[in-house]
Amino acid sequence: MTNLLLRLFIRDYENTGQPSVRSAIGRLSGTVGIVCNCLLFLIKLLAGTLSGSVSITADALNNLSDASGSIVTLIGFRMADKPADQHHPYGHARAEYLSGLGVAVLILFIGFELVKSSLEKIFHPAAVTLTPLVAGLLLVSIAVKLWMTLFNRSLGKRIGSTALLATAADSRNDCIATAAVLGAALIERLLDLRVDGLMGLGVAAFILYSGFQLAKDTISPLLGENADPELREKIVSYIRRQPKVLGYHDLMVHDYGPGQRFASLHVEMDYREDPLDCHELIDDLERRCLRDHNIHLVIHYDPIITDDPELLRLREETLRLLQQQDERLTLHDFRMVQGRRHMNLVFDVPLPNDLLGKKEAVRQYVEEALNDDGPLQYHVKITFDLADFS
Repeated sequence: MTNLLLRLFIRDYENTGQPSVRSAIGRLSGTVGIVCNCLLFLIKLLAGTLSGSVSITADALNNLSDASGSIVTLIGFRMADKPADQHHPYGHARAEYLSGLGVAVLILFIGFELVKSSLEKIFHPAAVTLTPLVAGLLLVSIAVKLWMTLFNRSLGKRIGSTALLATAADSRNDCIATAAVLGAALIERLLDLRVDGLMGLGVAAFILYSGFQLAKDTISPLLGENADPELREKIVSYIRRQPKVLGYHDLMVHDYGPGQRFASLHVEMDYREDPLDCHELIDDLERRCLRDHNIHLVIHYDPIITDDPELLRLREETLRLLQQQDERLTLHDFRMVQGRRHMNLVFDVPLPNDLLGKKEAVRQYVEEALNDDGPLQYHVKITFDLADFS
């Protein structure tokens, strides 16, 4: 069914790297969500009215909030598809994240309202009437929500959308919640226990949990989270294969929304290489990154000395000492500044988060170990970088 809808409504739907295709898939998800959730709202409202169940009515209102969320998602993907302009030179792709945040707010609002109505039913219980028609309506609702879970999960994976994956998770939770509501009605019918209000409270808890999780998932990229390891690997995989590239470091990825990512990276090359050849290689690498991964990459060229035996010896010895402290430690931009009675060794070290409080200990260990080798005094000057950006 998913592939059929894609073929019917989206031209060139397999080319998900194109922002226009991504936006079209998001709009399709929003449209399907509006139709299905409005249908489920009417079905469950009818079932809740016929049975007198507050938990079924609560579940119906949850579907109405889902329909409102689908409208917000649809608007968000439409806004995200707008091109860059004078006031937003990096485009509007973050509107997708904002739409997810809007959905989260709606879900939380409905959840708190359902908590109040469920508590009222707990303190003032009333009988629930479960008929075969009501049970059938709830089973239809579970089946539709299960399909929506698979549908949105498939679309979310196709385009790497946290908003659609969150929508899929919300639909999955709705399946569980509706099954719980049906279970409560069966318990009341078979055992004559008044559990409808308690089950409504459980449904409200599911809704609130989904809202908090969705808010967390959408706020994180807005605040500026670290690049996904798979994305980082895509950027550097072909760079490290270039014979002239001796090393790379300081990779930083700036996310302005899906399809609008900018990155910067330092690459190390032999200082004896022709600068024009190095510049041409860097241009090729930047173009290839944009073509293959839709990432605007800027590469900084770092020429390094490779024919000074003393510099190479000190570099290797310093690296060995660093890795005695922690095998994860590496270095780059290694330089030595010669004086009459001492030598400054200047370099950068990417530092894992759990070692941030040990900067001076690492520096002091390296300096003391180097000064045990001979009469020349070494002063070690380290610039520590976050390892996540190395």
